[in-house]
Amino acid sequence: MIFIILFILTPLCVLFSIPFLRVRERSIVVFTAILLNAVLSSYFAIPALMGDTVNFSFPGSIVTGPIRIQIDALSGWFMLIINFIFITGSFYGSFYMKTYSEQKNNLSLHSIMLVLMHSAILSLCVLQNSIAFLVAWEMMALSAFLTIIFEHTKITTIRAGINYIIQSHVSIVFLMLGFIWMAFKTGSYDFNAITIYTANHQGGVSLILFLCFFIAFAIKAGFVPFHTWLPYAHPAAPAHISGIMSGVLIKIGIYGILRMLLVIQPDFKTVGYIILLISLISGLYGVMLAIVQHNLKKLLAYHSIENIGIIGIGIGLGCIGLGSSNLILASVGFAGALLHTLNHALFKSLLFFTAGNVYQATHTLQIEQLGGLIKKMPQTATLFLIAAIAICGIPPFNGFISEFLIYTGLYNWLQNANLISLLVISFSVLALVLIGGLALMCFTKAFGIVFLGTPRHEFNHQISEVPFLQLLPLYIITFGIVLIGLFPKLFINLLIKPVSLFTNINQITLIPFQLNLIDTLQSISWAAWGLILLIVIIFIFRKLITQKYTKTIASTWGCGFIAPTPKIQYTANSFVRTYSKLFSNFLLIPRHEEEIEGVFPTNGFYESHPYDKLEKWLIDAPIKTYKSILGRFSFLQNGNLQFYILYGIIFIISIICIPFFYEQIIAFIKFLNQL
Repeated sequence: MIFIILFILTPLCVLFSIPFLRVRERSIVVFTAILLNAVLSSYFAIPALMGDTVNFSFPGSIVTGPIRIQIDALSGWFMLIINFIFITGSFYGSFYMKTYSEQKNNLSLHSIMLVLMHSAILSLCVLQNSIAFLVAWEMMALSAFLTIIFEHTKITTIRAGINYIIQSHVSIVFLMLGFIWMAFKTGSYDFNAITIYTANHQGGVSLILFLCFFIAFAIKAGFVPFHTWLPYAHPAAPAHISGIMSGVLIKIGIYGILRMLLVIQPDFKTVGYIILLISLISGLYGVMLAIVQHNLKKLLAYHSIENIGIIGIGIGLGCIGLGSSNLILASVGFAGALLHTLNHALFKSLLFFTAGNVYQATHTLQIEQLGGLIKKMPQTATLFLIAAIAICGIPPFNGFISEFLIYTGLYNWLQNANLISLLVISFSVLALVLIGGLALMCFTKAFGIVFLGTPRHEFNHQISEVPFLQLLPLYIITFGIVLIGLFPKLFINLLIKPVSLFTNINQITLIPFQLNLIDTLQSISWAAWGLILLIVIIFIFRKLITQKYTKTIASTWGCGFIAPTPKIQYTANSFVRTYSKLFSNFLLIPRHEEEIEGVFPTNGFYESHPYDKLEKWLIDAPIKTYKSILGRFSFLQNGNLQFYILYGIIFIISIICIPFFYEQIIAFIKFLNQL
């Protein structure tokens, strides 16, 4: 109990102490508070991950009833991921936010909200009471909103924040609908009551209830078509917040879906096909839009949608495996989804942190204005490259391991598939291959344009690498990426208990790792590392051999053109021009251009502004229609005082007259009912 009390008191202490501290002291207090909360929660999470479920209750209130706390293997897995990303993110953020040291009030609020967000997200992983869950969900939404709008003087930041908070509350509406429905039916707010009720009402009831919760959590996770808040919130937030949001905040949507699968126990086969379809669309659509982005953080945000799709594919396969009694498919599906949750948290937070380094050094995130940064920021460039290789699912890094598990599930399903299943498998494999190929193309563009070549824009300040301490958490994350790639067996074994919650398999021999799957994964990773080591050795020998020779540096042959400029390099847009033309029917890319005229043209220009076609259809069009309908009544608010007085008189007369006609109205209603 003392641990729980400390967990509650930590944010309160930060709340009352932060406003009175200086900038450096504030960052130390925030990091210490997050570290303390992480240690306290991990004290329960680690044994839970090993299978020792923790259960206890708080008295609650007359309304809520007892508030039950449960930390099982699923909770433990997500809590450890959350703690790791918050620790590295807050440490990185303490250096990143030094640029804004003059904004003392903003920094105070930002620091408090960061600690509150950490506590709220951890609480969501353990609460088993719907009212307490909704309170923690609202705390998470509001604290994240206030961290997103840190640079509130920018109109785009405020718009992104409002977009996020509105869609977060749409998510809360669906959560409330599900919880209120169950509270009305069961008379209890405990999750166990939902389990008992749905066990006795299988079929349509459990499916509708699950879909209600799925929409709520899909909005938070960023599944298509519920994704439109995410590409705005990530670029608007400070870099460490973007990393935390992509690393763990959207994963709460994944946790919620997995938790509701355990609580509701719906028709797994039907639910699996629904999740699989939405996930395939999310993965493809996310990476397709990522390729055409010009803003580095917006590009990474769309890749979060892509990777949420990959996680969803694993969940969908796991559900289909449960529904068809294929425990191998179920095990591999859920294992791949849970491992990719960790992997994505690592390489995506690393990508956002390196993007933050680029922004601090150049003061821009526009890819078209960057170039040649590898010479000025070699460590940031190397870390970005490692994360880019990992997110593309290329060995020997962690992304390859989880995606290989999902591929294995699909190929295992192939052995006992009927005609419909064969079509689904074929489309799923094709979609995964396309996602991987397009991701490789996207990050080739991102790394090549940002870090290679020559600068495309002359900055008025010196560009240099960030301090080592700011890079330290990035190296720690990189170590995790490499470790999972080197020793996949270690991390796959940690998934036995979380996966067993769904499959009831407690022995690793029943999971298809008996087919030398782990050995295959490890062999591929080690072979890739062997190739890397061989290349390094060759370069070392080359350097040793060429040391004794005199080096001559001269200009290369210019092919008759001796006045090169940065304009002759590929731009981000020209790099993907063929792709943009090929998929023009799926993409919305408005263009602004002026044709080149004359022998020596000076006025020609070309700009493209990629936009989300689903956002235009599902959000912009309904809002435009809504505004148009309301506009027809604008004559009522015409600024004429006489009209406003008339409205008041009509209202007063109506209030006076209604009681006189009450009986006649009731009689008329009864007459209509008789008809």
